[in-house]
Amino acid sequence: METPFKNKVALITGGTSGIGKATAIAFAKKGAKVVVVDKNEDSEALSSIKKIAEKMLFIQCDVSNSTEVKLMIEKTIATFGRLDYAFNNAGIEGRVAITTDCSEENWDNTLNTNLKGIWLCMKYEIPEMLKHHKGVIINCASVAGLVGFYGSPAYVASKHGVIGLTKTAALEYAKEGIRINAVCPGVIDTPMIDRITKKDKEIEKQFAKMEPVGRFGSADEIANAVIWMCSDEASFVTGHPMVIDGGFVAQ
Repeated sequence: METPFKNKVALITGGTSGIGKATAIAFAKKGAKVVVVDKNEDSEALSSIKKIAEKMLFIQCDVSNSTEVKLMIEKTIATFGRLDYAFNNAGIEGRVAITTDCSEENWDNTLNTNLKGIWLCMKYEIPEMLKHHKGVIINCASVAGLVGFYGSPAYVASKHGVIGLTKTAALEYAKEGIRINAVCPGVIDTPMIDRITKKDKEIEKQFAKMEPVGRFGSADEIANAVIWMCSDEASFVTGHPMVIDGGFVAQ
């Protein structure tokens, strides 16, 4: 049975790990042609996506580099001829340090990847979608885009910025057939959280207790939300930061 995603082209940055990988697989299962973008090539992850995807393209790209992002979109169009969906997910957690101890290097690296990177992606994605007067962009923010977190000034600032940028772009292209939203994951079981907890069971328990549901979320749960927001079932949803956090920000 043909799905609405069949023969459509979905681009996912940060696509070889965690939420990005899960979303690439979810798009592939829906029949979309998948463009997996990441700074680092992970042959095992790419192999698992390729087994499911009818057609898959991998592009190595640093989203904070405008030249590389431009080439990323050019390669996508040269290969598949169009761009229908984009999940701008690439991001880093940065280093833990309170505001006065946050280094300028950490600030720049975190903002350049998490915020500038999403702006650059949209800068080159939107013109391709305008050619068809249709498209959906989902930007990955975080619950850290809605509340503060001790010791993460750069990360929190970047994710607040993603939500503001998403709302602005959504307003600018609302009448052009392009919907632009964000997802705000809570504590999700991914390699990023493993780096933060160092897989220490006691620290993991503390993080799980932060969630009213009492557990980490899964990458698949975020991917499912991205798929829904890209579907026609969400045709009236734009400029929205969707919280998927097990009740974290409701506390």
